[in-house]
Amino acid sequence: MRPVGGNRGFRPCKARRSSLLFAPVVATAFALTSPVWAAEGGSSLYPLGLAGPGAALMPPVEGVFFQNDLFYYDGSAGRGRQFTIGGNVVAKLDARVIVDFPTLVWVPSTSFLGGTLAVSASLPFGGPQIDAGARLTGPGGGVIERSASDTATRFGDPYLSSFVGWQTGNFHWQTGASLNVPVGDYHKGALANLAFNKWAGDFFAAATWLDPAIGLDVSGKVGFTVNGRNPSTDYNPGNDFHAEWAVEQHFSKAFSAGVVGYYYKQVSGDTGSGAVLGSFKGETVALGGTVGFNFELGKLPVASRLKVYRELDATRRLKGTAAFFTLSAPLYVSQSAAIPLTTKQ
Repeated sequence: MRPVGGNRGFRPCKARRSSLLFAPVVATAFALTSPVWAAEGGSSLYPLGLAGPGAALMPPVEGVFFQNDLFYYDGSAGRGRQFTIGGNVVAKLDARVIVDFPTLVWVPSTSFLGGTLAVSASLPFGGPQIDAGARLTGPGGGVIERSASDTATRFGDPYLSSFVGWQTGNFHWQTGASLNVPVGDYHKGALANLAFNKWAGDFFAAATWLDPAIGLDVSGKVGFTVNGRNPSTDYNPGNDFHAEWAVEQHFSKAFSAGVVGYYYKQVSGDTGSGAVLGSFKGETVALGGTVGFNFELGKLPVASRLKVYRELDATRRLKGTAAFFTLSAPLYVSQSAAIPLTTKQ
């Protein structure tokens, strides 16, 4: 493995020269925040588990990069647990979610406040399949039906992020903010929506310790989400805290594997007339594994990664399995830039 960073085995490489060694940075530098299934009760703006190994790594060159995250989630909650979704109160909930997050990342400067600046934009597409054992009330009130199902394939809300990263030796750190823009395809009263139909922001920080001599990566990321009100349902979810961690070993320049996990806790209660179930503070914890594989497509360096999580416990949330499959590649880098690369000793 020859990861970017560190201070040993340094050699310059022209950015225009395709290199497999650049691929791991593309995959790990953009732990962007993007929205996921948009149920109001028991859901979160940030897709838990998105960050992983190399969470704080930044590209060493200016340019434009592409990342695609395919997200899958399968979770459920028993008959005795109720949730509010799109103005409906439902019980015995099952959800299967497939969402694709294509993302463009622009790195305009590698000398911003002593670090590297990046901005990104993501437009999710896909949606959930929702099966409820009972829909107790609808947006207009009253008992509706014993069971209900809904599925949707739509565009979600655009998601914009800006972040800055720094490096000192083997230590990398990063901080930034993201904004959910409520212009997606939202359907009032529907059980299955991908868009949130509300303004919301996430503020985050990440750190990575990457030793190029032994190929060990230890990473963590924390974030705090501030949620706005959905005017269609008068539902304002409470703010929440989320944390992710990863420990990974690089076995070669092409292959790596490790363990990952995440934790989520809602720290303030839901409000508004639509919050008929009260404050509804959720909490969950998960543990999983990850593998990464880097390769060249022609002369284009490409990085791929699979992460799978199993939720071990959940309070006022669905409990299930989540997976991310990521592909990353540079689209354009500055012709005059030099990429510092380190070699594994």
